[in-house]
Amino acid sequence: MNKVITGLEVLLETQELVGGRRWALLANHAAVTSNLDPARGALVGAGLGPLIRLFAPEHGLDGVAQDMEAVDDLRDPLTGSTIRSLYDDGPSTFAPRPDDLADLDVLLVDLPDIGSRYYTFAASMDAAMQACEEASVEVMVLDRPNPIGGLAREGGPVGAGFESFVSQLPTPARHGLTLGEIALLLDRERWSDVQLTVVPCRGWQRDRWWDQTGLPWVPPSPNMPTLETATLYPGLCLVEATNLSEGRGTTRPFHLVGAPWIDEERLVARLRALDLDGVAFRPTRFRPEFQKYAGDVCKGVELHLVDRLRLQPLALGLYLLAAIHDQHPDSFAWRTEPYEFVSDPPALDLLTGSAEARNLIEEHSPLAPLLEQWERDVETFEASLEGVLLYHEEE
Repeated sequence: MNKVITGLEVLLETQELVGGRRWALLANHAAVTSNLDPARGALVGAGLGPLIRLFAPEHGLDGVAQDMEAVDDLRDPLTGSTIRSLYDDGPSTFAPRPDDLADLDVLLVDLPDIGSRYYTFAASMDAAMQACEEASVEVMVLDRPNPIGGLAREGGPVGAGFESFVSQLPTPARHGLTLGEIALLLDRERWSDVQLTVVPCRGWQRDRWWDQTGLPWVPPSPNMPTLETATLYPGLCLVEATNLSEGRGTTRPFHLVGAPWIDEERLVARLRALDLDGVAFRPTRFRPEFQKYAGDVCKGVELHLVDRLRLQPLALGLYLLAAIHDQHPDSFAWRTEPYEFVSDPPALDLLTGSAEARNLIEEHSPLAPLLEQWERDVETFEASLEGVLLYHEEE
């Protein structure tokens, strides 16, 4: 199987796309060449033209900040450039400021995504596209493969009133798109006046996962250590909307779910009885070193990925929350703290795009009708993608 060439390395081969113009880069530490050289260093070293500044998404340029942790502006020791944080103390910092764009001709975007609407890097690109449209600055997206493949999709659309930084994209929760394809979708749906260039990957087909590309995996954020974690994330991110630990503060984030008050054996028996595809369940105990229940022993379940092609992670996440809600109604609770700077609607509604999932869980109602509706929503979404998809399945 041929190695995939990322948009970054395509640009390095065809520097005339930038042509000596003044450029900035929106990226982080995981934007690397196939030899693991940082994108910013490779681009400067190639003599692309004057680098004016860097922009960094959530977690910062170096990817060391935890989720929802504000990041200050800094100076990059590698290039000497100023790093403008697009994730500081509130939504007003999500987009580049007008004075940060006034001396630019083109903004390069190289943000390794993981295929989920909640993962905020594509939302940072969306905010940057709006700002660049207003400033008449070109946006050039250096594309990368979707790590969890480009075929499977899951979830419904975001309803009016449920928009936030984790529900900013007009896509299903698991969208099956690359960052470049999302940019094309946003260009069509929102920012039609922005000058957009997408530099596609070479050699990627939609049915290939990251471990089939020949490219190195660099964790794009502190709690995304492996491709397997990214595979579970579209469903297990929903645990953030509760008082359950999602395993942050352990070496197995989004594989471990629990709380000190859970009966782990009873929970696993209940989950196994659901006969969900692609995943196995093990009763376990763990102790987070930070965030929820830091220093306390949590009882719960470890999720073991069995067949990633059969797994439906979003359905898994909902069934897991429903099982714990039903088993421990007096202890289970929805998150009450602000989630990505939003206090209302509740976090689960922001993640799923409506109040329907939360209402069904609270009412002890079957989830199947909602999941079936989401399947129809996915079909509608897929029918709308003409002119957006850059890649096809391997024949």
